[in-house]
Amino acid sequence: MENKDQISTLNTLIATTIDSITGYEDSAQNVDSERLREIFRRNADERQEVVSSLREEVRRLGGDPEESGSFLGKAHQRFEDLKAAITGRDEKAIVNEVERGEDYLKEKFETALESGDLTGDSRATVEQSYQTVRRGHDQISQLKHGMEAGA
Repeated sequence: MENKDQISTLNTLIATTIDSITGYEDSAQNVDSERLREIFRRNADERQEVVSSLREEVRRLGGDPEESGSFLGKAHQRFEDLKAAITGRDEKAIVNEVERGEDYLKEKFETALESGDLTGDSRATVEQSYQTVRRGHDQISQLKHGMEAGA
């Protein structure tokens, strides 16, 4: 059944995007910089919109949307918490971890778009969501490189 593959792909993206939201929220709590905290919170809000859009598409296809993040994402978040504690809330280390998560999320969306599992409205929804993900990725990448160059 075509919808089954699309629903599975969409739910994988939902779980991974929820991991991204959790990563941003955790990171916002572990930085002292109000500027970084605002960027992380804004990106978490944008990712929540992506999750809502993907869930809506899963429902349209007749499926049950994913409600939680992935196991790997949860494990990654615990590692990030540990690393933040060890590094003493080192903002550069936190931004590096956020960028790693961004790379992973962007790759998941690219893989889904290249898979051939998505058609029609589902593909359009993922393409639109990917634009938001890519903008967030690029923003964090620029932030990281700016910190390396000047801070």
